Amino acid sequence: MTKRVDAIVVGGGIHGCSTALHLCLAGVKPVLIEKDYAGRHASGVNAGGVRQLARHIPEIPLSIRSMGIWEKITELVDDDCSFESHGQVLVAENEDELASYRARVAELNGLGFTHEELIDAAELRRLVPAVADTCPGGVVSRRDGAANPAQTTTAFRRKAEQLGATVLEGVAATNVRQNGGLWHVDVGTESYAAPVLVNAAGAWAGKIAAALGEPVPVETVAPMLMITSRVPHFIDPVVILRGRKLSFKQFKNGTVLIGGGHLATPYQDRNETVLDWKSLAISARTVFELFPVMRSATIVRAWAGIEAKMKDDLPVFGPSARHKGLYHQFGFSLHGFQLGPGAGAVMAELIVNGGTQTRVSDLGIDRFHPSAL
Repeated sequence: MTKRVDAIVVGGGIHGCSTALHLCLAGVKPVLIEKDYAGRHASGVNAGGVRQLARHIPEIPLSIRSMGIWEKITELVDDDCSFESHGQVLVAENEDELASYRARVAELNGLGFTHEELIDAAELRRLVPAVADTCPGGVVSRRDGAANPAQTTTAFRRKAEQLGATVLEGVAATNVRQNGGLWHVDVGTESYAAPVLVNAAGAWAGKIAAALGEPVPVETVAPMLMITSRVPHFIDPVVILRGRKLSFKQFKNGTVLIGGGHLATPYQDRNETVLDWKSLAISARTVFELFPVMRSATIVRAWAGIEAKMKDDLPVFGPSARHKGLYHQFGFSLHGFQLGPGAGAVMAELIVNGGTQTRVSDLGIDRFHPSAL
């Protein structure tokens, strides 16, 4: 027997859960389908960066929209998600990098974006006292911060269910098809039908898009993270580098989370990853060079999460270019966590109202496929 619902959301990461929640707030009761459990992959095991800093220009409006929600996250999901706003700092390791950051901030200011602020060596050391003396400055986004990714995704899932979403975990969505003006999805022995289908299946979303005639240049990746032993408190902001791959933050208990984009080998069909220890050693060495206080720390454990990375590093977000009632929300390319709350709100607006005041037109799948509607 087929169950009729208002919408079908495939994927229980932060994006699928946020969209389900915001649809409920708009009076649309979806079914949310997750083949494992909410936050099992990238959404639950990422670095938790809540970052407007150093984003691609086309996704800045969505990031700004999301930041406003992060700052009131407890009101939305009845959970603070361990969100803290100590800013994020992009450190320049030399004068050439600082010059490029100066040009970047000027470009953003010219476009009306003021969240990134160029800082000199003195301000850098006020914000990050332990940084190496050779660093001449950087960029700060003062409203940025970090949150607990597993706690956040779980909070969105829980609130969506409380508001009326049906959440199905541990069983995959299969046989996705359109028939009679409705989208149909099989879930184990059950079937669901709805006028709206949201493809938020993370690393598996590209296969769904391709099966529906909208293939995109997407690959499966597995960014690695590691956690250190405890060291005395030395930093509040999240710190990132661009010349060398690095991001890190210190927790209240003194441990330090190190990331930055080095990749493990993903085995998507088995839900497994194999870590690249040589690359992790590079990340650790970069931290030790930049922050001498870290040289006594040891690596306690490391892991990786599976996610989708687009060729142009921009997410696929918005309505299908081919099918009425189909929406894509995937390919966030190692920087989708902060966007989750805002992306869910905007997706709900696109579905319910047919449009949004938040500029997302440059993120559509039609950049790969001319509209066929």
